[in-house]
This record gives sequence, structure tokens and C-alpha cells, in this order.
Amino acid sequence: MDQSTLDIKVQAISKSKLPDTDFSNLKFGETFADHQLEMNYQNGKWQAPEIKPYGKIEVMPSMNVLHYGQSVFEGLKAFRYGNQGINLFRLDQHIDRFNISCRRMNIPEIDKEIFSQSVKALVDLDRDWVPTDRFKSLYIRPFVFGSDESLGVKTCSNYRFLIITSPVGNYYSEGIKPVSLTTMPEYSRAVAGGAGFAKVPGNYAATLLPGTLAQKKGYTQVLWLDAIEHKYIEEVGTMNMFFVIDDKLITPPAGKSILLGVTRKSVMELANRWGIDVDERKISIDELIEASKSGKLQEAFGTGTAAVISPVGLIHHEGNQIELGKDEMGPVAKKFYDEITGIQHGEINDTLGWCHII
Repeated sequence: MDQSTLDIKVQAISKSKLPDTDFSNLKFGETFADHQLEMNYQNGKWQAPEIKPYGKIEVMPSMNVLHYGQSVFEGLKAFRYGNQGINLFRLDQHIDRFNISCRRMNIPEIDKEIFSQSVKALVDLDRDWVPTDRFKSLYIRPFVFGSDESLGVKTCSNYRFLIITSPVGNYYSEGIKPVSLTTMPEYSRAVAGGAGFAKVPGNYAATLLPGTLAQKKGYTQVLWLDAIEHKYIEEVGTMNMFFVIDDKLITPPAGKSILLGVTRKSVMELANRWGIDVDERKISIDELIEASKSGKLQEAFGTGTAAVISPVGLIHHEGNQIELGKDEMGPVAKKFYDEITGIQHGEINDTLGWCHII
């Protein structure tokens, strides 16, 4: 498909759901906009994308993805950008990560320009679904899956790519208040050499049981440790982790068993710009406990597209409790949060080229 002649066919809805949508009571990922984009991979190439009304898709019971999980997804957001339009925040980085994930899952990559035009066309058509409230946004979910109708562990020949969108509020019920975490050393999320760095469904499915157990104990999420020694901190199932220890910003290295977070990258780029010392290295849970006991641990926070910056108020590990404050963000986390959300909404000048305005 020649990207210079990309022509997206649009089948528009006859009546929008927008007037019946309560934007004051949005739960994350439960309300969907009027349209979806679809594109098929057949005969060794991606076909022309089409935009259709949001609705059911036909899936045969023998479809490969239902049995073997050859699939990738991505998540990014669109924001009101003052009165200048709609901002697709760091669109290029999300497309790059999607294709990195596809490479790991042996799925044909999608041309970056075709991907970009597809996202822009869909969001532009449903631009009225982008919330005006500063603490809300339009979540964009591209995903691809193997669609061969056959049983057998093999790479598919056919794929389906879709994009759906959802107006959302805060990801965590706590909003931007501190969350509580617990380790689960008896479980593992991912291992180097696997697909932990990619955004694939299996990574998240493996966290559901431990996550449920953690919530039953009163914690928000699981803080994952490495799968070999159950010693080194990796990430939370929905966000990368940062720690402020003795005025230094520390984060575990991504790229092997840890997701290549786009918000994580944004925080590190801002830190370097501001002259904040960033140490990307392994950090053990024992080191974190010791830093807490000595008073050197100042803050802990998570980063991710869904929550942006999520402060951590408590970390539990095998009877040890690290308490970091349960009422508000620490000053370092808040500085990053204010800067990133300010850029997203056009309140702070984008000098880094992160915004794509439509």
C-alpha cells in the first residue's frame, strides 16, 4: 500500500451516541466513541484502512489468536489543546513501541505514516468525544491479532488491525492520590528473553490473579520483582517505577522484562533537561527498605499513559512496610505531573516536539 495515496474509506454512523453519554461519570475503558478503524493483512501486505461504526466484529471459534495469543496492543491519549485543536501526545513514540512489540510477536509491522494517518483520521472524525475536562482525555487503543482460522502453533498469514477510542477519567479510583503496592515473590510477571518489554496481552493476563489477591489484602497493585531471584524491582503491572533516593532519581532499566514506557521516557527526558540526576539501574527491594529506614527514600511514583504520574504512598514486602505519605504527591512527582499534563493540554509550550495537533 502506497502511503502517499492513502485513502481511508469512511462509513459514518447515522446517529451519534454522544448526546446520551454522561461525561461527568466516566469509568476507565467502559464508554466508546462512535467509530472504529479496521485494516486487514492479506496476501503478504496490509490493505487499505476503513472507518466504520463502532460495533461487533465477527470472530470464528477457530481463530488463531483465541488459542495461541498472537496479538499486540497499544495505548495513547488525545487531549484538548487549549483552543488550538486536539493533541495526540507522543504519537510517534507509541507507533514505534507498537511495531517493536509486533516484531517480538512475529506480526507484520505497520508503516509509521499509515498508522499515524489512521489514528488522526479516526480521532478527527470523533473529535467531539475528546472531553473538555482537564482531568479527562480520549484513550486510543490500537490492536492487532492473528486471524487465521486454523488450529496449530504457527505464525499466522492473516491479521486484523483495529483502533477504538474511549473517553476516560482517572485510571485509579484514588485519582492522583497515592496508591499502595505489595510484592508477590511467589509469582512472576516476565523474564528477560520473553516478551516483558512488549505490550502484549499475555503479560497482563499473568498479573490478574496476583493483582486480585493483592486487592483483597487492601493494596492497589502488585510491585513486581524479577523472575529469577525475586529480588530486584521491575515494574507495577500498569506502570513503570521511579524512586527518589538521596535526591537522585532511580528507575529499573527497561527493554528486557520491563515495558518500554513512553511516559517513563518523557520523565527521563525532562529530568535530563532539568539537570536532575537519573540513575537507570537495578534496585533491590532490600535496598529500598534500607533507604526507607535510613531516611534517604524521599518519594516513589509510577508512570504510564493511563495514570500519567501515580504517587505511591505505601509499599509492603514480606512484613516490611515502607510508608511514603498517603495524602498527596511528593514534590518531584508533582513537578513531572504538572509539566507533562501542562504540555498535553497546551498550557506549557511544547519545546520537545511531543504534541501532534489535529
